[in-house]
Amino acid sequence: MRRLIVLLLALVVVAIGLSFATLNSAPINLDFYIGELSLPISLWLVLALALGVLLGLGSAIGILTRQRWQLKRLRREAASSRQEVSELRKLPIRTSN
Repeated sequence: MRRLIVLLLALVVVAIGLSFATLNSAPINLDFYIGELSLPISLWLVLALALGVLLGLGSAIGILTRQRWQLKRLRREAASSRQEVSELRKLPIRTSN
């Protein structure tokens, strides 16, 4: 049932995207420093969205990698602390008089 809902949702998104592309098919010229490129408005928007997604993923990967390293370090410290507590529990208790 869940797959069917996801499939229907994907079809709706594709249909909206196709209708958007047909409504915005006028070519736009973008002048780069080394040349000029003429593509439909909808394609320029999709390219801008894709570039934004790639840049966002790139920055997120850096943050996630740093957090994973920190998590590994903290887990090692926690394991070391557990081991130390375990060793301390084995020691006999001395009372001072």
